[in-house]
Amino acid sequence: MPLKKYKAYTPVRRYRQSASFEEITKDTPEKRLTQRKLRTAGRNAQGRVTTRHRGGGEKRRYRIVDLRRDKDGIPARVAAIEYDPNRSARLALLNYKDGEKRYILAPDGLKVGDSVMSGPDAEARVGNCIPIENIPTGTTVHAVELEPGKGAQLVRAAGGAAQLIAKEGQYAQVRLPSGQIRIVHVRCRATVGQVGNLDHENQKIGGAGHIRRMGRRPQVRGVVMSPRDHPHGGGEAKSPVGGMAQTPWGKPAMGLKTRRNPRSDRFVIKPAKKRK
Repeated sequence: MPLKKYKAYTPVRRYRQSASFEEITKDTPEKRLTQRKLRTAGRNAQGRVTTRHRGGGEKRRYRIVDLRRDKDGIPARVAAIEYDPNRSARLALLNYKDGEKRYILAPDGLKVGDSVMSGPDAEARVGNCIPIENIPTGTTVHAVELEPGKGAQLVRAAGGAAQLIAKEGQYAQVRLPSGQIRIVHVRCRATVGQVGNLDHENQKIGGAGHIRRMGRRPQVRGVVMSPRDHPHGGGEAKSPVGGMAQTPWGKPAMGLKTRRNPRSDRFVIKPAKKRK
């Protein structure tokens, strides 16, 4: 997906790069496959802010995406590639042979008119959802399940791709985009191919108005606040006191490991790569 650049008749337009949407073939979603999406603007049931810097934004409808891919043995034809405002990936509208319509995450290379299928008897080609035990080692996959039948939980963002590197007994080893190598049961399903919209990470917002329309409110840096309002505030220095970035409540904000799930630690063979 190529990016679209703009003529620099304003300072904002000079640096903005957005999607060209050339792969989109249908503008309006299927009404039966959408539902109302309520927003909380970062507030809880008592009306207090629990997540800062959220609120406003364009009104959206949620697209019901088939993450289970449980219509086994029934071929489907790709009717359209659509835009989804709720995620970075594109959606593919499938028309099944029995007349049912469903949305799936659109893999890179899937086009209108292509045929896809799910189930243990499907071929290992782009767009097909197959149990991991039937996928050849070394294949690039996405939309990976963690529990059989629960639906895809891993590798769902634009450009995401995992690799099946080994299978032994009832478990397989999958290398995730973060570099983490994780054990997954062979009866879990995965979709062959890489998630589409590869240039999503290269987009540049360019202006504050676009951010507001995305539902993100302004953020004020801690170093420009007073010491009363933020640990980084006050003084002449522009770096955090003590050498560690902190939240307004004095908790470590960067570099602190937050993974605390001993139940699933046994399924992680190699941790994710450290970010530079």
